[in-house]
Amino acid sequence: MNDSRTRNDLASTRFDTPSTRFLDAHGVSYVMHDYEYVSEPGKVGLHAAAGIGMDQGHVFKTLLAEIDKKQVVFAAIPVHHRVDLNRLAAVFGGTKARMLPPDRAEALTGFQVGGISPFGGRASLPVVFDASLTGLDRLYINGGGRGLVVELSPEDAVRCVQGVLAEISIPPG
Repeated sequence: MNDSRTRNDLASTRFDTPSTRFLDAHGVSYVMHDYEYVSEPGKVGLHAAAGIGMDQGHVFKTLLAEIDKKQVVFAAIPVHHRVDLNRLAAVFGGTKARMLPPDRAEALTGFQVGGISPFGGRASLPVVFDASLTGLDRLYINGGGRGLVVELSPEDAVRCVQGVLAEISIPPG
């Protein structure tokens, strides 16, 4: 057993979430990080990046959007970016996307807002990762609970959810 898997086993035992169970079932090597969760609308991801001491470009937030009132999808983007809803809709051949209301996002995924993960939710939904993921050696994204971040390879993240990469975010400024 390599050191990474040993850490995984310890992290999985300590942080048992639907996300860690999903990643374990898919043979994904990961490390969990916890931080003090701060509920500040629009800044939860920024607090997560600061809480684990990582650059904002490596830490992604998970958003849910509905395309043309027909299809719900995950959008995973850097925490300091905004989602470009027009680009997101276009990825699915749609014309309009809107953010899902928090209560509907929670009901659909089984996660609380601020803890929504693309891994292991109640519903299996398409996942689009922002193209800025390309070139990163590690990805940090919600691990299925408020105050939990999972660190894994970008390739594993995309592979285990059969995700796609697309330019769907707008940088700050």
